[in-house]
Amino acid sequence: QVQLVESGGGSVQNGGSLRLSCAASGSGFSINAMAWYRQAPGQQREFLAIMFNSGNPDYSDSAKGRFTISRDNAKNTGYLQMNSVRPEDTAVYYCNAQIRNRLGLRDYWGQGTQVTVSS
Repeated sequence: QVQLVESGGGSVQNGGSLRLSCAASGSGFSINAMAWYRQAPGQQREFLAIMFNSGNPDYSDSAKGRFTISRDNAKNTGYLQMNSVRPEDTAVYYCNAQIRNRLGLRDYWGQGTQVTVSS
């Protein structure tokens, strides 16, 4: 089975920076796309950014200009660099990956990591 594990969350002050990581482990798989989402208390899960199989990224309006998605394919790890964070960025952040193995395609989710931005 493939497992995604997020790390790098924590508390940061308004205007600060944070880098989240998402490591994929297992065997016999490749990552077609990796994305980042977040969910604030009482809110729907919100799309932030995606890195397609081509390596091209796309961003939501919330993430555009402040967040940067990247991937290290050799390490099967994705990243979300968060700059100029605001209190409204406080949420649980999740990574999502479209995984291909011998059985086909399947979406996987990480367990989430808490980001808290203090004003």
